[in-house]
Amino acid sequence: MDGSLRIGIIGGAGWLGSAIAGSLLDVGVIEPEHLSLSYRREQPARFPSSFWTADNQALADRSDLIVLSVRPADWPALTVVAHDKLIISVMAGIRLEQLAAHHETTRVVRALPNAAAEVARSYTPWIASRQVSEEDRKLVRAIFDACGTQDEVGSEADIDYMTGLTGSGPAFPALLAAAMMHDATARGLQKDFAQRAVNAMLIGTGRLLERRQSCPDAIVEAFLDYRGTTAAAIESMRAAGFDAAVGEGLKAAFEKSVSMGETS
Repeated sequence: MDGSLRIGIIGGAGWLGSAIAGSLLDVGVIEPEHLSLSYRREQPARFPSSFWTADNQALADRSDLIVLSVRPADWPALTVVAHDKLIISVMAGIRLEQLAAHHETTRVVRALPNAAAEVARSYTPWIASRQVSEEDRKLVRAIFDACGTQDEVGSEADIDYMTGLTGSGPAFPALLAAAMMHDATARGLQKDFAQRAVNAMLIGTGRLLERRQSCPDAIVEAFLDYRGTTAAAIESMRAAGFDAAVGEGLKAAFEKSVSMGETS
């Protein structure tokens, strides 16, 4: 990648914007002095060699590529003119055509990284407008490979669905962990002991899936075939509606993503 590339992250003080910035710097996608970040209230202490500003248009003017990392509800008030520069939105729900019209550029990308970008383990689906060149696509891949792994998907409907499936990132495993912790402490285990046990179990599972590249179904079936305590737990959870509850949650996230685009 051209070492002179200038990237600006609007919302660089937020959790996701800061995580993307850190990943880009960690793997050398960009030099610190070529990175610009904006903040709303107080300038963070992170990335002291980069350019910080509260003026989003000033950030856009000094950048070749602009990342929009703000809450979708705050986006309509973001009056930044891109002058046909490449824009990458990491906001849920906002459509390609909306981004293009609002920011005066035809080169737009919708991407959905998640909070695991902070540890370079995000999965990021993305889609680009037809005016985005292959050179632009190489930049998008480099940015989100730095944050973890990425795939260009076929439609905006795919992005809307992935908002719940992967964009929620650690939230769903954390929800499972919280339920397990609550059960453990209700049965008398000390909270710090239960937390270490549950966190270690989830971390170990993630590393096992990463190393073996196994289909989750195969792991579940292996435990079911063993007919032990884990099989009893899985069957009981499914009978209580576990699979249906997950499906309903993903449906709700998809519908929320679609509605956010319609109301923006």
